[in-house]
Amino acid sequence: MADTKFNNTALLVIDMQNDFILDDGLMRVDGGKAIVPNVIKAVEIARQHGILVVWVVREHDPQGRDVELFRRHLYSTGTVGPTSKGSPGAELVDGLEIKEGDYKVVKMRFSAFFATHLNSFLRTAGIDSLVIVGVQTPNCIRQTVFDAVELDYKSITIVVDATAAATPEIHAANIFDMKNVGVAALSLQEWSEADW
Repeated sequence: MADTKFNNTALLVIDMQNDFILDDGLMRVDGGKAIVPNVIKAVEIARQHGILVVWVVREHDPQGRDVELFRRHLYSTGTVGPTSKGSPGAELVDGLEIKEGDYKVVKMRFSAFFATHLNSFLRTAGIDSLVIVGVQTPNCIRQTVFDAVELDYKSITIVVDATAAATPEIHAANIFDMKNVGVAALSLQEWSEADW
């Protein structure tokens, strides 16, 4: 049952796609597979409370024409580059699915806000608080969080055990940096039991 006190909150699920999570993923994040159960649980909790679930994904042109310059070599002729639109690598990892009422944003860079309509969509929906899960902490998570801080979202929460990086040390260092700009860093259990 939806809880109206969460009507102003959105859960951003970032880059939980096969190419980032699976062992044979083209851009595998070493810590990604371990967080899948917690991301699934975070989505379930969000839906139970009526929190808007926003799926933030990469879906690149198969020829790599819209990818960062430093990654274009991964899209050479005759190969399927990471998270190419329509490829198995671009699909959400098993256990996660977009459902009616959810929203999907396709991004081409690290931040979910850069060159997308995400901020406009969230503001129109009355969203001023964000909860963030997914991969990877020093890149897409961090860039999205810092953009959200600069866009003056009232509350930003990172679910620490539903986000991941290549190593625990990299993850912890980036969580530390985000906490220093006012971002809450909670475990899944702490977030699920919070009374905002």
